[in-house]
Amino acid sequence: MHSMAKRHSARVLREAGHTQRDVSKRLGICERTLRDIEAEPAITSLDDAVERGRRGIGRPSKVEPWRDRVLAMLQAEPLVQGLEVLRRVRLDGYGGGKSALYELIGELRPKDVRPVVRFEGVAGEFSQHDFGQVDVHFTDETVKRVHFFASRLKYSRMIAVTIVPDERVESLVRALVQHFESFGGVPLLSVFDRPKTVAIEWKKDGTVTKWNSTFLPVVSELSVGVELCWPYQPQQKGAVENLVGWVKGSFFKQRRFVDERDVREQLAAWHGDVNDERPSRATGEVPRVRWERDEQKRLRPLRLKGEGLELRFPVHVGPTGMVTHETCRYSMPPETMGLPGTMYLGVDTVRLVVGRHNVTHARLHEKNGVSILPEHRAAALAATSGQRGRNYLKREHLFALGPVAVDYLTEVVHRRPKQWVRDVNVLHEFLSLHGDDALRAAITQAAGRQTYGCEYVAHALREARAASMNFDTEEVVQ
Repeated sequence: MHSMAKRHSARVLREAGHTQRDVSKRLGICERTLRDIEAEPAITSLDDAVERGRRGIGRPSKVEPWRDRVLAMLQAEPLVQGLEVLRRVRLDGYGGGKSALYELIGELRPKDVRPVVRFEGVAGEFSQHDFGQVDVHFTDETVKRVHFFASRLKYSRMIAVTIVPDERVESLVRALVQHFESFGGVPLLSVFDRPKTVAIEWKKDGTVTKWNSTFLPVVSELSVGVELCWPYQPQQKGAVENLVGWVKGSFFKQRRFVDERDVREQLAAWHGDVNDERPSRATGEVPRVRWERDEQKRLRPLRLKGEGLELRFPVHVGPTGMVTHETCRYSMPPETMGLPGTMYLGVDTVRLVVGRHNVTHARLHEKNGVSILPEHRAAALAATSGQRGRNYLKREHLFALGPVAVDYLTEVVHRRPKQWVRDVNVLHEFLSLHGDDALRAAITQAAGRQTYGCEYVAHALREARAASMNFDTEEVVQ
């Protein structure tokens, strides 16, 4: 069917005196159809859908006979899913497509007429927090995905954004404490989206049944209440998510960066701009002015400091006397095998408390790192029965030095299959005498020379010691 607008144009041109052939060429309507249009009643409406319905043009709708059935279902269960409605009507004999049914459901589903209530806070009441990520384009045309954690005081609009390595609970908690430090205190409530770093399990009504065991002790010590955004509350969720969108649009997508260092430097300068100079669109005031006048005195003192903050993680000592955290392993005394404990994770230290044992390691940051304290090596060997078991345990201790040690001992085992046990025993003694770093360097040097055996590692150790002594002597002479 030609559109009603085209039909109307045809009638106007004919009435103006244009020939049928001329109108046909102008509008692309054949002359026979043009004669039919002239014989039609006067056009009173240009709505094509109304005209199609009046003329009965098109195939009959397969979903229309189900209108009353779907309407009754939605009135009884306003939140029933469209997929469930489709399943029920198909059981009753519906043979049409799902798209047509979903369109009918959207038309008939009761609309939420509840008024929108904005969650604006008074001074010192709310802070908002959320993770975000953005692809940053550098001037050398490389692209890197950057993760950040953003916080904002709801009343004054003071903002804090930190670049983080990931979106795990440690990154969240450390950035959160850092941001409260920059705000000069803690509000009554902190509003989060629903990341697993905050809440692990919850009911349909939003009641949290299981909090993240690392997040909860920190916010308890901070003495700040926690509120989460839930489904069907867009005015809450939108406020938190708009914080991330605003940071992206105001900073990341407005500037050009040379490298990651440049991103951090520009971010530090941007904080001064948005907090101390630029008025907020929401309040019309500079955030720092509003904060100093009204909010600073309402914030409560911060009980935690970012420096020295230790995060708690439940751990379990494995059958080899090791505790694993994020692919890195840390040794414990043999008598703690199989026992549960607590890890206190600092920025540079790992403290493990299992029963009466309190052990501190330097924190490993490289993937698959291993830290074995010398006293734990000796205790593990003493607790291992049988010479064969001790030999393999010593080899595991050497493997803990890293891939270079694994590759080197692999060569030793294959090149000297009848002598590798002696090599392992000697190298293990070197480990006790010289320490991890010195032995690792000596093994690296011997491997570089393609010399495999404990005597070659001993030679590398002697060379390193001699070089160190000569260096010390030169310093004394100078």
